[in-house]
Amino acid sequence: MCSFGQLFSSLHLIFISLELKIIGVSSKLSASEIENHLEHGKKLLASGQLSDALVHYHAAVEGDPDNFLTYFKRATVLLAMGRSKSALPDLDRVLELRPDFFQARLQRGNVLLKQGRLDEAHIDYEAVLHKNPDNPDALQQLSVIDPIRREITEARNAVNMGDYSRAIELLGRAIEVAPWDTELRIMRADCHENMGDFISAISDIKPTTKLIPDNTAAYLRLSELHYEMGELEDALREIRECLKLDPDHKDCFPFYKKLKKLNKQMQAAQDLINHGEYEEAESKLKQALKTESKVPSLVGKARRQLCHCYLKLENPSDAIIQCNEALKIDENDVDALCDRAEAHILNEMYDEAVADYQKAKNINEHLHKVQEGLDRAQRLQKQSKKRDYYKILGLKRSATKKEIMRSYRKLAVQWHPDHYEGDDKKKAEKMFIDIAAAKEVLSDPEKRAKYDNGEDPLDPEAQSGGGHQWHHGGFPFGEGFQFKFHFN
Repeated sequence: MCSFGQLFSSLHLIFISLELKIIGVSSKLSASEIENHLEHGKKLLASGQLSDALVHYHAAVEGDPDNFLTYFKRATVLLAMGRSKSALPDLDRVLELRPDFFQARLQRGNVLLKQGRLDEAHIDYEAVLHKNPDNPDALQQLSVIDPIRREITEARNAVNMGDYSRAIELLGRAIEVAPWDTELRIMRADCHENMGDFISAISDIKPTTKLIPDNTAAYLRLSELHYEMGELEDALREIRECLKLDPDHKDCFPFYKKLKKLNKQMQAAQDLINHGEYEEAESKLKQALKTESKVPSLVGKARRQLCHCYLKLENPSDAIIQCNEALKIDENDVDALCDRAEAHILNEMYDEAVADYQKAKNINEHLHKVQEGLDRAQRLQKQSKKRDYYKILGLKRSATKKEIMRSYRKLAVQWHPDHYEGDDKKKAEKMFIDIAAAKEVLSDPEKRAKYDNGEDPLDPEAQSGGGHQWHHGGFPFGEGFQFKFHFN
């Protein structure tokens, strides 16, 4: 089975052949016909129509295969189109036909230098200078070869010593001179990867997919790097390029199957979270962690989403466990910090909640949810030092209205001053007032929402005058009042 790249090359040759037939090219053309193609090619080249110009230069070469100048002109167009590999055989042919044509030798030297073929480029530049000793281009290019050769050797030594930063610096200068040298790019990509800079590694590997035909190894590596970064869609895109070249590739195909499975699990979990179906999302995320349990970026994302699910399911203990795991992988994960802060609030651990939100703010002070969460956590922290209506009724913050009323009735009977059997009547009066206040706030959805946001609707300090006067020293209606006790 031929590869996609081979098929493309074959089709390209067929296309060129058809073009030549359309414009009437035969194996033998008259000198005037060849000159006509060259003239058309020259005009099209001047107007920037490189592809059309190339068709005419193809025709000229086909019509006169022993004319060094037609090869040279076609090579010039190919170089202008960035197709140096295609231009190189034409330059070789020129120098076969006319070894002393130094312009072609200079052009070939430039291509060889960019490909990192330093020794061959050196020979061409020397030949140019032998013919034209003062040629400035050849002198300039020749002067960089030895320094670059030394820097490449030094870079290899730095890699062997584990000094990747130094190697990257040296290779950077070499790649400026030889940008088409795939060996140098792969070496620098290795250094970037060893330093954990996957983005730079990808930038170096990407060009090699064009410089090396059917480069399945590059597409596989690009996919693996995106995978390590947790970028599943990008990883899938690159691995599919590998499979286009070889559908049964022994490494790309199994990796593709794993990628597709994990991506489906993670997407399903996100969709379920978006629709508020947190229990189902939890199940999908646990499946995803079985599919991939080692890659930090992917595991961290799954843990963070599990934390969010547990938070929404009002299971703060498990939420904190999962957020802790996510933060071990990335201590600057703002979403995990915010969700852990909210879990701490559910556990009434306000100091810890404030600390998490403060850290999140230090990481990204411009996120609205961070500042809003910090303000709320600080209000709740302050509120916790005052009267806590949930604690008064012995309830959690997730208590239902039915649970609130049941607790209120039980405690109101226990602490009603007319029924209290203890000696400390003042304590009973205070407890009864606190219980009534807790019931008033927590049974009213609007007041409860304010309280849960850190604002006490019955706190005289929080209200600008008016409101209820729940004095902790006694009742507002005098010492000799009679309770009228209603359970509503």
